[in-house]
Amino acid sequence: MLLHDWLVILTAQYNDACKLVQYGHGSSTTSHIDVAFSQCPQLQPLPRLVFALLRNPLLRFHEEGVHPDYRIYLQCLFSALEPSSLHRAIYPLLTSFATPDKQAFPRHSLSRAALITSGSPIFFLDAFTALIVFYSSTVDPTLPFPPPHDCLLRTTINKLKQERSITPKLIFIRGGQDDATAFENYLIEEQDVDGSGFTSVMGFVSFLEEINQSVLEYMK
Repeated sequence: MLLHDWLVILTAQYNDACKLVQYGHGSSTTSHIDVAFSQCPQLQPLPRLVFALLRNPLLRFHEEGVHPDYRIYLQCLFSALEPSSLHRAIYPLLTSFATPDKQAFPRHSLSRAALITSGSPIFFLDAFTALIVFYSSTVDPTLPFPPPHDCLLRTTINKLKQERSITPKLIFIRGGQDDATAFENYLIEEQDVDGSGFTSVMGFVSFLEEINQSVLEYMK
């Protein structure tokens, strides 16, 4: 709740400082709240980072299936990371490949919709402590699995492993054949499931709408 409220207050102060909020008849209007920090590129990653951190096991209870020892491990890990590594650990990077030797797109949102609309057969997810190669169920059967050791994808993986302060776990998954839970658990930008509030399972778009409403309430 404190993290959520911190983002609400920061967003409100940003809108006020940039004079983005227009008041009419004593109250601000929804259309003029900027929750994406569009006028400040340095702050633009914050909503996604807060959204991802609210979904992170670090802030989940034992009753939700997260062991206290694992939470302590995450706290120690996150506290020791420099900013770019912490960013990756909290909000993984999802890229796609047309073949093991050719990258298709450098960045996708963490959602199943992104996988479907991209049309790419191979996805690579960098979650700092885990590196996951996911072959879609519609992949051309002539593409080698797992990717060959001399291809671009493997070169990318090896470079990341060498740069890491801890050795990430490497996982290969074939969609439609292998259990894809390890990969799908990182697709956190899914749509709102029950809409009962920010503590529930909420998609990123719904989260921004909720922040927008909370900022309006705060600024009244």
